[in-house]
Amino acid sequence: MSDLDLIIQRLELRGHRITGSRRRLLEAVVAAPAHFTVDDVLRLAPDVGRATVFRTMKLLLDLNVVCRVLMEDGSLHYRLSTRGHHHHLVCRSCGRVEDFATCDVSSLVGELARNTAYQIEGHWLEVYGRCASCRSLERAEVPV
Repeated sequence: MSDLDLIIQRLELRGHRITGSRRRLLEAVVAAPAHFTVDDVLRLAPDVGRATVFRTMKLLLDLNVVCRVLMEDGSLHYRLSTRGHHHHLVCRSCGRVEDFATCDVSSLVGELARNTAYQIEGHWLEVYGRCASCRSLERAEVPV
């Protein structure tokens, strides 16, 4: 089953209609680069209204079909989500994004809940640095 078919099945199982516009938007999301912006989706599906794109992206986020990636420059990107709760490593040089699932912040979240009386419902973590490829390129460019 293709990514598109799986996404459509997931939406339908939760009672969401697959209109023509929504299908074109889903096709654009699947065809988009590894991480993409809402503007990328709008370019890939120019006949889909802006409001439909934003509403559907929110729905896809809520259903964990896509996840958000906050780039270091502050721009918000999305990518298809292949796993449950996870976070991202973002290369500051090339923009590469990798997922990681190890997240040992449960004690911090518990402490925050106790100290603030918040009912913590989630968290979002991005880690920025330079990937191995960019670091090796930098070393190659430095004269000896």
